[in-house]
Amino acid sequence: MINKAEWLWQRIIESGSKKGSNFKESLNLQSGAIDEEFQLLEDTLGVILPEEMKSFYRVYNGQVWELGANPFVKNLTLSPTSEIIDNWFFLQEEFDPDDLEPDIEKELKPFLWNSKWIPIAVNGGGDYLCIDTDPSEAGVVGQVLYFWHDWGNRSIKAKNIFEFIEICLNEEI
Repeated sequence: MINKAEWLWQRIIESGSKKGSNFKESLNLQSGAIDEEFQLLEDTLGVILPEEMKSFYRVYNGQVWELGANPFVKNLTLSPTSEIIDNWFFLQEEFDPDDLEPDIEKELKPFLWNSKWIPIAVNGGGDYLCIDTDPSEAGVVGQVLYFWHDWGNRSIKAKNIFEFIEICLNEEI
């Protein structure tokens, strides 16, 4: 029986294949992540990974970006677990955790950068798609948000990674 993560990956590949041949190969997908990689990610970032994220990454552990690689959805490249750690350290150094962003959605804590956000995907322009493991009382653990590097606005896009991908796929139809 196929699980939801496998089904979503099938839909991503089917949707992309309608746009051109060799879509799956051009994603440069890595083999699924293993428990040790999740544990390293949790220990390094000081978070507990949402089960949806683990399930999604068990199928494919992100993409290797290179010229000509296709995004998995929208204009986003899914970061492997090792790259998530690198990106998280970069963001930790770039943004003061005490910087507040007062004009923020109610589901988020009012920080410009929150160390409990997991940067899972990049757009190549310095912006990240993050999973929030430290939401406000109005939010939910695992909600997906955009982190814009040059704009304080942080916006929730879905309640979890599965919902985000379904929204992206439905927008393409």
